[in-house]
Amino acid sequence: MTFIEALTLEVADTAAAHRFYSALGLDTRVGLRASDAPTTGFRGFSLSLTVSQPADVRGFVDAALAEGATALKHATKSFWGYGGVVRAPDGTIWKIATTAKKDTAPATGRIDQLILLLGVDSVTAGKRFYVERGLTVAKSFGSKYVEFDTQDGPVKLALYGRRALAKDVGVPVDGTGSHRLALVGDSGAFTDPDGFGWEAVSLTTAP
Repeated sequence: MTFIEALTLEVADTAAAHRFYSALGLDTRVGLRASDAPTTGFRGFSLSLTVSQPADVRGFVDAALAEGATALKHATKSFWGYGGVVRAPDGTIWKIATTAKKDTAPATGRIDQLILLLGVDSVTAGKRFYVERGLTVAKSFGSKYVEFDTQDGPVKLALYGRRALAKDVGVPVDGTGSHRLALVGDSGAFTDPDGFGWEAVSLTTAP
């Protein structure tokens, strides 16, 4: 496996979810399919959009809120940059951030990168599992965080401790049931140690 071919969000209302992600310009980046799999609380992952400057962060956050998202962390400056966190109507948590602290031009609405952060029980065990599956480590901070080299794939994959990720996005760590997330790779179908399901490329259509 060298990169994520596609990711699919499982939602209760596909029509409503399509309207939401279309309004944010994300309908070509994520797939959607209907699911009523029970899930409560934190689903164990978040998706991040990295953009070039604070104006773009505000643009995406404001658009999400206008389409029915809930603010988990309002867009604000921090020591690492500028960002905010929202929960989409389907329950998916999105973080929009930039390393820039000041605007240098009008907002462009451009997304630089889409990052999938999996909240795991053990970053060390998860890292070992994915390396054995063929991924190469691009960045690692011991047992706290690991980021994989997903080449030119549409989604960057990273692992973070589940408790740390929940704190970062501003939600309680507790959660049960389905992640309501399916990943597609070139290494066949499997489930990782934290219950995230991967599907073979032939079993689904890329978004």
